[in-house]
Amino acid sequence: MRRQSLLASIFFVAIAIFSSASFAAYPNKPIRLIVPSAPGGAPDVLMRALATQLSLQMGVPFIIDNKPGGSYTIGTMDLVRSAPDGYTLAYGNVVSLATNRSLLPNVGYDIDKDLTLISNAVRVVNLMIVNNNLPVKTVQELITYAHKNPGKLAFASDGNGTTSHLGVELFKSMTKTYILHVPYRAATAGLTDLMGGAVQLMMINSPVAGPHAQGGRVRALGISGTQRSSTYPDIPTIAEAGVPGFEVIAWGGLIGPANMPKELVTRLNTEIRTALASPAVKERFRQLGAETEPSTPEEFRELARSETEKWARVIKFSGAKVD
Repeated sequence: MRRQSLLASIFFVAIAIFSSASFAAYPNKPIRLIVPSAPGGAPDVLMRALATQLSLQMGVPFIIDNKPGGSYTIGTMDLVRSAPDGYTLAYGNVVSLATNRSLLPNVGYDIDKDLTLISNAVRVVNLMIVNNNLPVKTVQELITYAHKNPGKLAFASDGNGTTSHLGVELFKSMTKTYILHVPYRAATAGLTDLMGGAVQLMMINSPVAGPHAQGGRVRALGISGTQRSSTYPDIPTIAEAGVPGFEVIAWGGLIGPANMPKELVTRLNTEIRTALASPAVKERFRQLGAETEPSTPEEFRELARSETEKWARVIKFSGAKVD
């Protein structure tokens, strides 16, 4: 009996030593970072900036793998099926971690059972932009125009359940206006049609919309946060421009598959926080109109929980649906 106990002790000590050695050697090969949206969108641009810094810190390449479609579910399900060894990570955001639960009939994954939340990374406001030929220059003029021309306005989004979709649905419900939703697989495709006049309105992440507004290719009417952006100080908030109480914030960070070892999660969380504190990442995010927002894994999960409840109320109130 004593011999069996001794053998068991040796076995568990060996496992602990092997695990520690494995974590000490991590990473020793490239890390795949799944971005569940198309190249050129805000998640892609922001994650490439973060991945560059993480590569410098950790000594291995971070390879961006864009997997758009299914309201972020295609890329997220790819992560769910991956090994929990830290070599496959993904971008998880307000869509994949919050709005999908209320908007889609079958999400396919449970964030509590199938995912490991590592750290939030970014906080982004949206810009409400319109086609230059639309005869409105303010949010209030847009509301008046929509009331006088019911059914004549269409807005583009970068997919069902995104803040570019639900932000306008919230705007519609708060202003009693009707604007047709036209979902796209990528923000860049929606922007192309907006500039061409096929659709008249978007409320898209500022890293994507900002350069087009500054270049005069679209007209910015308002910003979705509660305060004006330091990057775009001349653009009023939608709340101050005619819709009191309006606020829409996009957020997102890095997630992994379920059952990632705690030591690995802690290591990655530390690396992400270090990267987000670097001058290079902070400046790049600022240029794009975004803010770095690191968190502990527990804070990230609480954010997802509270935002799930918030958007469930918005979806029910606005009547938003998958188009």
